[in-house]
Amino acid sequence: MSHADVLRTIREAEDAASSTISKAESDSSSIIQKARLEATESIQNSRSDSESAAQKIVSDSRAAAEGEAAKVSKEGDASIAAIHSSGEKNRKKALKVILDAFRA
Repeated sequence: MSHADVLRTIREAEDAASSTISKAESDSSSIIQKARLEATESIQNSRSDSESAAQKIVSDSRAAAEGEAAKVSKEGDASIAAIHSSGEKNRKKALKVILDAFRA
């Protein structure tokens, strides 16, 4: 093999190595971009799932609170009705006591 053949072979090997390095760098960049995209998608999906779970918790809590409020309101309405009924029953007695006090 002549000196020129050896130099040509070395040059071809350097060109092939340079091409291989360029391809490896391109592949590496592509892999990194893909990994970043997947990480971003994963984070967005996790946020979405977390927000959905939080909304469900809030909704469930609101429903429970509304149920409890309705129960308390119903009990309060019953108490008001009992007080009103009791007041009507005692109205005649109170009126009699007041009129008797003025007459005496």
